[in-house]
Amino acid sequence: MDAESINPGEQIFEKTISGMYLGEIVRRVLAKMAQESDLQSKLNCYHNYKTPHLCAMQQDNPDHLGEVESILRDIIGVNQSSLAARRFILEVSDCVIKRGRRLAGASIADTLQKMENDSKGLFLGRITTVVMDGGLYENYPQCRSYMVEAMAELLGPRDMEHIVVEHTKDGSGIGATLLAAANSKYIGAQLST
Repeated sequence: MDAESINPGEQIFEKTISGMYLGEIVRRVLAKMAQESDLQSKLNCYHNYKTPHLCAMQQDNPDHLGEVESILRDIIGVNQSSLAARRFILEVSDCVIKRGRRLAGASIADTLQKMENDSKGLFLGRITTVVMDGGLYENYPQCRSYMVEAMAELLGPRDMEHIVVEHTKDGSGIGATLLAAANSKYIGAQLST
């Protein structure tokens, strides 16, 4: 997947957790499993199975999985699928989503733990807000749950009760603005000395 991406060899970890790639990971898993079936030709099309499809499938009615059936028909080209097959595809999708969110949660927990170690125990125990950006976190409640569960497992309940995870829109733009302001202040301080 990395070799076919727009930036081969870069942002490898992001490619394991990002909403931009999770649908592609599921497509590749299903393609590998379907090498001997009729699914193979449609599943071999890069990025035709996207993360919003996974989100829609996860929110489907579990009794008949009509949304999963529609996605299989309209996106992958499978005109008929059994309920068992739809459940299996949903399970594969959920495994990939869960893996990605747990990796994301682990990286956040590790960053918080590093900040705690660097501050000699003064960081955790205080209210800390972790701000998330992106449609995956915003639109997919199960993703939020998987990520926060992983953070809680790694940080423990005592530290986790002080962590608030919130969503923001345009986090990239806000982050860039804050960095520019901090850099400008730093340069101003350098010039005045």
